[in-house]
Amino acid sequence: MSRRLPPLNALRAFEAAARHLNFERAGDEIAVTASAVGQQVKALEAWLGHSLFTRLPSKGVALTPLGERYAASATEALNVLHEATARALRPEKSQALTVSTVPSFAMGWLIPRLGSLRRRHPDMEIRVSVSTDLVDFRRDDVDVAIRSGRGVYPGLRADLLSEETFFPVCSADLLKDQWRPLREPADLRHHTLLQEIADYIPEYITWERWLAAVGVTGVDATHGPRFSHTFLALQAAASGQGVALATNVLIGDYLEAGRLVRPFPQEVRGKYQYYVVCPELAADRADIAAFRAWLLDEAAAARQANP
Repeated sequence: MSRRLPPLNALRAFEAAARHLNFERAGDEIAVTASAVGQQVKALEAWLGHSLFTRLPSKGVALTPLGERYAASATEALNVLHEATARALRPEKSQALTVSTVPSFAMGWLIPRLGSLRRRHPDMEIRVSVSTDLVDFRRDDVDVAIRSGRGVYPGLRADLLSEETFFPVCSADLLKDQWRPLREPADLRHHTLLQEIADYIPEYITWERWLAAVGVTGVDATHGPRFSHTFLALQAAASGQGVALATNVLIGDYLEAGRLVRPFPQEVRGKYQYYVVCPELAADRADIAAFRAWLLDEAAAARQANP
């Protein structure tokens, strides 16, 4: 099949200029001068026989209607080419499936279960990458992501892994404190509340939201040591430093091992659930499909064990 394609350098310069609406910033991005960007854009316009930009009196530029449509397609095409190139440059000997998730999920849920994955798929290699940033599958070297959200991701396959509920936990020794009993949520006023920093998650269930949801007032929910990850707060609680707000997803084996206990049964459902996400077009790739199936089976087993 014969393809009529524009000069790649001209297309690259145009796409950068279209995103920035500025030839100088586009030049900085692709390491050429603003004049060179302008020349490449003119060459592309000549090749197409149509104007892509309107030159403004203020020396700025604006996309023509055709330019807007062409820029959107050019960006998509260059992203696809970037992803294909990144995968082609990956060492042949490394066929690992790259899984991205947040640190607390990796520590509390995924890593403890990897032995089960090896038994089920002994030849599958996994590379676990932790980050709180959203994954861009077109740009990042990631095959599968596990994130907390609402499950609506255009162009991506999203399978529900687990719903999330929040509840207080503490050490067994703290529960035995006769002078500061922990029999009901209102008793939390006598204890240190261990705080998790999760400002990047809208409507995350903080102590303040949890107490309001169970109808408790008169507890200072804003003070206490602050930790950047759930597993750090859980470790502090296990060391007897206070009461942490745990989730059924990220509690790990703390409860089964007796390192933490639940002082009372009240729990609050979170605003988000955990999903396993991958590009729709890659969802049925053999290794991704096998990994997704294993994850969903593990999640189902966890729900049966802790209904």
